[in-house]
Parts: sequence; C-alpha cells; structure tokens
Amino acid sequence: MSVNTSPRLISVQLVGLDEDLGATSSDVIRVLADRVAATGRAADGAVLAEDAIKREASVGTGVPGGIAIPHARSASVSEPTLAMSRLARTVSFGAPDGDADIVFMIAVPEGADKDHLTVLSTLARALIRDDFTAALRAASTPQEIVDLVDREVSGEVAEAGVGKASSASSPTTATTATGATDATDGAGATAHRKVIVGVTACPTGIAHTYMAADALVAAAQRAGAEMHVETQGSSQVEPLDPALIARADAVVFAVDVDVRDRGRFAGKPLVSGPVKRGVDEPDKMIAEALRAADDPNAARVQGGAAASETTTKNEHFGQALKRWLLTGVSYMIPFVAGGGLLIALGFLLSGYGIALAHGDSGQNNAVYTLTNYTLLNLPPEGLAYYLGAAAFQIGGISLGFLVAALAGYIAYAMADRPGIAPGFVAGSVAVFMNAGFLGGLIGGLIAGAAAYWIGRIPTWRWLRGLMPVVIIPLFASIIASGLMLLVLGGPIAWLMTQLTEFLNSLSGASAILLGIILGLMMAFDLGGPVNKVAYAFAVAGLGAGSASNVVPFEIMAAVMAAGMVPPLALALASTVLYRKGFTKPERENGKAAWLLGASFISEGAIPFAAADPLRVIPASMVGAAVTGAISMAAGVTSRAPHGGIFVFFAIGDVAMFIVAILAGTVVSALVLVGLKKWVRKAPAADAAVSETAGDRVAVAV
Repeated sequence: MSVNTSPRLISVQLVGLDEDLGATSSDVIRVLADRVAATGRAADGAVLAEDAIKREASVGTGVPGGIAIPHARSASVSEPTLAMSRLARTVSFGAPDGDADIVFMIAVPEGADKDHLTVLSTLARALIRDDFTAALRAASTPQEIVDLVDREVSGEVAEAGVGKASSASSPTTATTATGATDATDGAGATAHRKVIVGVTACPTGIAHTYMAADALVAAAQRAGAEMHVETQGSSQVEPLDPALIARADAVVFAVDVDVRDRGRFAGKPLVSGPVKRGVDEPDKMIAEALRAADDPNAARVQGGAAASETTTKNEHFGQALKRWLLTGVSYMIPFVAGGGLLIALGFLLSGYGIALAHGDSGQNNAVYTLTNYTLLNLPPEGLAYYLGAAAFQIGGISLGFLVAALAGYIAYAMADRPGIAPGFVAGSVAVFMNAGFLGGLIGGLIAGAAAYWIGRIPTWRWLRGLMPVVIIPLFASIIASGLMLLVLGGPIAWLMTQLTEFLNSLSGASAILLGIILGLMMAFDLGGPVNKVAYAFAVAGLGAGSASNVVPFEIMAAVMAAGMVPPLALALASTVLYRKGFTKPERENGKAAWLLGASFISEGAIPFAAADPLRVIPASMVGAAVTGAISMAAGVTSRAPHGGIFVFFAIGDVAMFIVAILAGTVVSALVLVGLKKWVRKAPAADAAVSETAGDRVAVAV
C-alpha cells in the first residue's frame, strides 16, 4: 500500500541522540512533548505531555528489547508526529526485560486520518524487529534516523520475520497479520498444523494492537502453528473469515477493551490477556492456546460475555455495576437529546398547547392534527403548526424508548448481544407496569444476569450456534420480564407512586422549600431514578395547571431550571474557570455540556459525575437547590415539559428564569472548583476512573 507521508511524520528537529532526558518516563515524555510543540505540531506541549502520561499510567508502553513507545491522541496535536530519543541514561517504561534506551513518542490528533494511522502502526510493528532496532542504535546522526523511519513506512526496508503481513491467500491478510505463515484455506500441506485465530486491541489502537499481532504471529510460527489475527485498531478493521474461525483450534484475545462481535468465536478454546502480554509474552500465550486446543475442559469463548475476560477478571462488583449502568446511560442519552430537542422544536412551531388534550377526542393536539390533516390538507393553524405537531410527536416517541433503551443496554453491557432483546423487553414491561426508570434499571440488571448465566451453561457443539440468537434471548426474556410482570413491577410502581405523592404533599407548604427539594432531586443522580421522579411529578401536574392554578407551571419551571444547572456548571468549570483541574476528555465533554445544559439534558453532567462523583454531585446539588429556590420564590412558570432555554416562549417571567439558572450555575461551578483544589482524591483512583469514564461515556479516544 502506498501511503502519502507528506508532510513528514518526523524531522531532524524531532530526533535526539544519546541524551539524558531525566530519570522517569514522565520526564522523558515531557521533553519529547515540548519538542513536538516547538516544531509547531502541537499547540501546547504540556497538554500533550499530560495526555501521554495518563496513557502511560494505565499501561506501560515499554516493550522487550529496550524500546518504549509512549503515545496519545490529543486535541493539542495538529498533525500526526513522531519524536524520538536515544537515551544516554536508560529509563523504565514498564517492559519486562528492563529499561528502555530508545523512545519513540507518537502524537496523534483527535481526527487523524486512516492513512497516517496505518503509517504509525507500521512503524510500531517495525520496532519489535531486531534488524530495525539495531539500525536505530547504530545511527550516528538524526538524519539517519529520519531516513530509516521514512524507508520503513514507505516499505523500502528489507522485510524480515514478521515485519509485514504476508501476501498469502488468506482472505484477511490486509489486517490480520497472518505473518510469515504459509497458511492456506484448504486442507493441503498445512492441514496438520494447529490453527489459531485471535484479536488484538488496545484503547488507542495505534501501537500495541499491531505489535501484539505481529509478536503472536511470530510466536505461532516458532511453535509450528498457523496464526491469523484480527487487529481491532485505528486502521480499517477487516473481520476474520468465518470459515477460518470455524476451522480454528483455539482463540487468543490480547485486548484491553471489549472484543467486537465476540459471538463469532463462541465455543472455541480461549486464552486471553491484556494486549501488552501479547507483546511481552507471545510464546507463552501461543503455548497456552495449543494446550487449550487439546484440552476438553479448557475455558471457552462464551456467546453471552460482553466484556473481555481480562476486563471482568479483576473487577469487583461495584466497578462492574458502575460499568453496566454507565453503558446503559450512554446508549440512552441520544434518545434524550434527540427527543427533547424535537419536543422543544414542536413547542416553538406550534405553541405549548400542542401537548394538551384536543376536546373530548382522547388525543392530544399533536396526534389529532397528524390524524386528521396532511401536507395537502393543512390544519387551520397552517404549515408551521402541522410541522410542529410532527416534531412534537416524533420527540415524544423517541423519549418513549428511554426506559427500554436503558434496560436493554445495561443487559448488553453484562451479556453482549444476547442480552439486548431480554433487556429491551424487561424495560418495556417496566413502562407497562408504571415502574419507570427504577424498574428499567432493575429489569436490565435481571435480564443481563439471566442472559450471562444461561450463556455459561455447557452444551453440545451443534447447539452452540443457536445459543446467542434463540435460546439465551428466549429464556432470559422469560426470566426477567416474568419477574417484572408478576413479582417486582407492582412494588416498584407502588414505590414510585409513594414518592410522587410525597412530593405532591409539599406543594401546599413552602414554595421555596419545595424548590430546594426539587433542585436537590434533579441533581442527585443526573437523569437517574430520583431525577426522573422529580421530573415525572412536574410533568404529571401540568394537566392540572390553569390561569387560576399556576403552581403546576411553577413546579415545572423549577424542575427544568434546576436540571439545567449541573451540565452548565460543569461546562463553566471545565472550559472557563479551572481547565487544568479536568482531564482532556472532560474538557471535551464540557464543550458539549453547554448545549446539553441549555437544552435541559441533565445527563450531560454524567461523564463528570462518573469520574468524580464525591465532588461533582454535591456541587451540582448545591447549585440546583439555589436555582429551584429562586425560581419558586419568583413565581417563574413553564408550560413546556422540556426544551430548556429553547422554549423561552412558554416560560412566564423568562428574565427571572435565566437569573435563577445563572445563579445556580455559578454557585455549582465555584463549589466544584473549590472542591477540586482543596479536597483531593487518590491519584490512582483518579486516573483509573477518568480513563474509564472518558472511554465509555464521553468522547471516544
């Protein structure tokens, strides 16, 4: 493949030979990051260094042979860049065989194109070849280093060992690193050799993914086996041929993230580990795979396991539960965002009356309009009203999927694709039973657990293909939905009703106290059950509002204003007041949180709360309580159930509505900044949680 490498990835200004850059990996990374910034390829060397050091903290980038490849995607980087140092004083980067004396730093912008990522992965693979690293150590000038790299990425370095994927007839050679095997898909000369298939993947998908693939291929060749690897990295992924998987004797997963479409490998003997083990101990992994192929009691790929064994093995229940819930929430958010904004658009075009009942028809005005009129036969109110009715109805349907999507993707996080259908059905049953979001959470957990455990039941080989598509969804749906419908749904619905009635009993007491309580509830779990109870209480009361009874409209305004505060406060704190106190993914989320907060999507604060709940949630609650109190005290009203500032036309006393939101936003942001500065959390937990939240809920890295 010919790859355009202009502008060049590396220059003599980015290379240093026989230099002392400090005693730690962080010292070396900072110098190399500043070197990248000095050439104009990064806006801020400190930001690039921070991103690379955080990546290094999760998994060391040292590999056997005295090589280290620190790397990061960073918003600070403007173009893909390599910086290199040959160290006079070796430094530990976590390699099993000792310190590194050659360090290549890979800096990639957020939107790097696939050609450049392919070039970088080619270089990473070359760094496990003895001939290439020997040439790097023998170079006498930076220009020689640049020439070596340029020749390697353009394919002009002599190939040896596993440096390049072979051109064998495997249908997946472009990305599977079939390496130096002489495999064929037939039953020819290689029929007696064990066939191993595998997947390699790391969070950034630039270096370790491809290095592990080549190392495993080389180890398989030494062991006399045939190896095919699917690299699920940043370059285009070409899945392994199903026929190849079918004849495989064993599977190797060297991954730090979930394997995509792992059900393809169901029933195969499995060896799994972190991607770095694929680089550091490929011979051991291959030996284990060959033993597993002959062992009828070996661990096997489960059709219903969502996360890699590597991920789940070291998780305690609390970590797993958070991961499941965050997965459900992350998939639910688009329904909230899309549905809420469409409803707001419907109010803008048609007025708040579009949500009210149409006479004695038993339908709201939106349904009545869409049922009785068309684009060729417009209602008396005109085209804008008709389009507003359509937007309102589409938005309402979208929001109607929230509980089902939440439950479905919680179950997916627990049991992979076989859990989706049981989860969606259990969530729909929760809606049917009026069990709301709490019912969806519980139903999703039950469905996921049922699907996971059914998938672990040993069965005959001929039946394994039916497990993920028929048997697991069927019986998991029966278990989860049966429990929700016959046992749990009623009590959960009763609990939701009691909470709503409790709130309703406060409406006649102190308006300010009610505003504080509603504000605290809206910020307590940011779109979770408590938040939704407060919101449902407000929406349910809108029908009782009138010119003589504006309390329901006041409650709606307080709930909406308070719900806007957490994302707006996090946006203010992370992008304006205290940028250095937030990780790069959090700062990126902060930019999006401005719009989410203005749209009344409280879930915009979830990535922050997931990473730092003990500081984010209390700060959010303080500001939301201030907003709720001001809104109720000023008598602000809202006839719209959603839309935030975009439904200003449905807000009574919009000026005080804005004042209340601004006051709460500033209070929350200042409290959070104070907590960030003076209430510290353990660094290790900080890094781990930030990495998890940023990868799963926020901007994909």
